Amino acid sequence: MKSLALIFSNSRYFAPAWVFTSLNIWFGTWAIYIPTVKEKLGIDKADLGIALFCLSLGVFTIFPMASKIINKLGVGKATWIGVLCTTCAAMLPLLAPNYHLLMGSLFLFGSCTGFTDISMNTLVTEIEKEDKQNFMSAAHGFFSLGGILVGLGSFLIPIIGNPLLHMGVTVVVVLLINVAFYKKYVHIVAAPVEKEPFSLKLFKPLLLLGIIGFVSMGSEGAIIDWSGLYLKEVTLAPEVLIGSGFLAFSITMTLGRFLGDGISAKIGSVKIVGMGALIAISGYAMVLSGQTMLAIIGFAFNGLGFSVMVPELFRIGGNVRGVDSAQGVSFIAGTGYAGFLIGPVILGFMAEEFSLTHSFYLLLACAVLVLGITFFLYQNRK
Repeated sequence: MKSLALIFSNSRYFAPAWVFTSLNIWFGTWAIYIPTVKEKLGIDKADLGIALFCLSLGVFTIFPMASKIINKLGVGKATWIGVLCTTCAAMLPLLAPNYHLLMGSLFLFGSCTGFTDISMNTLVTEIEKEDKQNFMSAAHGFFSLGGILVGLGSFLIPIIGNPLLHMGVTVVVVLLINVAFYKKYVHIVAAPVEKEPFSLKLFKPLLLLGIIGFVSMGSEGAIIDWSGLYLKEVTLAPEVLIGSGFLAFSITMTLGRFLGDGISAKIGSVKIVGMGALIAISGYAMVLSGQTMLAIIGFAFNGLGFSVMVPELFRIGGNVRGVDSAQGVSFIAGTGYAGFLIGPVILGFMAEEFSLTHSFYLLLACAVLVLGITFFLYQNRK
């Protein structure tokens, strides 16, 4: 909890952490109004799927060029510009008067959120280097906290009764808090890195980190999308407990991220990712027991195990020798997002072809793969 106390006691650390919270508030508030937009524009599920793909396309389009923009602007200024752009873009999908403009607005929203995501993770990496303080995991905990705030804000929907007003109030409040703190980081630029010519030796650690990012974020997305159905169809959980797996996963995910920095400082980034993989493997063993309460506890273990992986990957990726921090973070973000979007789809195909239980065996195998990669990385660091 040392990093959490650090964030709340020093505005230099709270400022970037609030950007993490802001990003999830913007995205989450849009997400709760997806059914409303679908109904308003009279589109079917297939059309909605294409529109949401445009959002993902926007995210992936910005990744290849993000590091160059960040290095040119300076990481602090890039983060602030990302905040301003996302603030404006968050309103556009709810304002779209027709389907084609919805697709365009979601593409722009995805581009802005993707750019802000890379900027803020690079910013935290640079502050950690400057101050020799670990708070990346806690910053990601603030991202999870944003989802909780969105959930609480959803209770205002019947009171406000207007999606645009709800989003408008949310955008203004979030922006005002950012305005109060952005001067704490806007001047920060990335430390110069002595770049090395491209080689397989240089690329190998990034590739391995990318595989872990793909697998871990893919597993997160899969559990978020499929845990409820697993409890309903496999463990035959009563209706009141169907959402318990996701709730347990979310709580331990947030808690783990607030605790992760202190553990990482003691044992190192590679070891904590390996430890997270072991915890996730234990979680899958309980999930695959087929017993409702054990499965719910297993999903809690999954949340705890995966909670530390992504923040540590950004930390490691931003410190790869011969690669500037923005490029490292962009690569990890790109592979991670690919896993988050593709993972649930792969699981769905497996569940349809074989069974949902087989899908979770695949997730277990992925966690074992992560453990093997971390062992390899640790051996190479000696």
